Amino acid sequence: MKGKYGGVKFACYSTNATMAIVAYLSPLLFLTFRNLYGVSYSLLGSLVLINFCMQLTVDLIFSFFSHKFNIPLMVKCTPAISVLGIAIFALAPLLFPNAVYTGLVIGTVIFSASSGFAEVLISPVIASLPAENPDREISKLHAVYAWGTVAVVIVGTLFLLAFGEQNWQWLVCVFAVVPVVATIAFARAKIPEMETPKKISGALGFFKNGGLWLCVLAIFLGGASEVTMAQWSSGYIEQALGIPKVWGDVFGVAMFGLALALGRTLYAKFGKNVGKVLFWGAIGASVCYLLSVFSPVAVLSLIACALTGFFVSMMWPGSLVVASDRFPNGGVFIYAMMAAGGDFGASIGPQLLGIITDSVAGSESFINMSASLGLTGEQLGMKAGLLVGAIFPIIAIFVFYAVCRKRKKNPLWLGVESIEERK
Repeated sequence: MKGKYGGVKFACYSTNATMAIVAYLSPLLFLTFRNLYGVSYSLLGSLVLINFCMQLTVDLIFSFFSHKFNIPLMVKCTPAISVLGIAIFALAPLLFPNAVYTGLVIGTVIFSASSGFAEVLISPVIASLPAENPDREISKLHAVYAWGTVAVVIVGTLFLLAFGEQNWQWLVCVFAVVPVVATIAFARAKIPEMETPKKISGALGFFKNGGLWLCVLAIFLGGASEVTMAQWSSGYIEQALGIPKVWGDVFGVAMFGLALALGRTLYAKFGKNVGKVLFWGAIGASVCYLLSVFSPVAVLSLIACALTGFFVSMMWPGSLVVASDRFPNGGVFIYAMMAAGGDFGASIGPQLLGIITDSVAGSESFINMSASLGLTGEQLGMKAGLLVGAIFPIIAIFVFYAVCRKRKKNPLWLGVESIEERK
């Protein structure tokens, strides 16, 4: 059985690694695009917004209309679409010499849509394969994404340092090898059958189940807890803690990603009882958030930022495991709903932190307070923003507590029905 589906697993892993490339490609090249093409910060930030909006759009489309798609064909086409988007992104200066940003937007729209497809389709493919421990297989899949994040940051940083930002297009070409390999692997692989509602009314029926919304809330909080620290830790370490930028980049992104990958890899190897993992992970993440804000020692705050990655590592994949167990017949629809919840949290969390930071830093009433604390207005603003960000893992403690409780020897997530009734 392992040999029969080995090609499918490899293709899925490669596609999830492509998602990491897509997520971090634009932020990695922000300063390059500004220096070479004069793109404003607001327009650069819009590339990230476009990425999120496209993924969320795909999530919602699949939530209601998954029965309209040829699922196996969409799975096989997903990495190929990424190749197209990445190619246009790399060729933007040649295709649009007088409007490079336009080319970057077009490429971003295409590979972001592909990333949305991957988010919805790849996890259910892995979940559909025969396995002794499906929970660990899902964790392993998401560990590949985390390791891919670390690789993208390290390889990209070293490449630009060695060859100069003017050669950024060659870096993109190097990254494009991953989705090309995934496309070839999928072309030769047999995709397992996956269930999906036969019509819209079948999907709407799931909305009446409170367990669905509990699962969506769980992944919303997991996505917000993870991505808020992932996106802001570098800037927080540099601005609020006064640590040089190079160390902010290393510990803010690479070390966070390394901790994230380590947590998911350990669960894939040894993990069990995902409910307790989620519960204690939320507690650990809450402590790290608060420690990073209130610790008087900068190095300790830095370590807390990095360690947050370990504690939030299972919040997203663990919530998927719980949802797939709760709705074994939900198929692609359930994964689409969960992806939408996770993406929404991943957007709301960082955006909220940014709003709080700007509000506090620009408020005259906080200027005296920041001075009395020996901080600048921006430092106080970032600490306040990260403190508000701690709300997500704190709330997650209570949501994930339900996973640990038992009712008729089932997690509370499974509702009142017993195992025998589900069979």
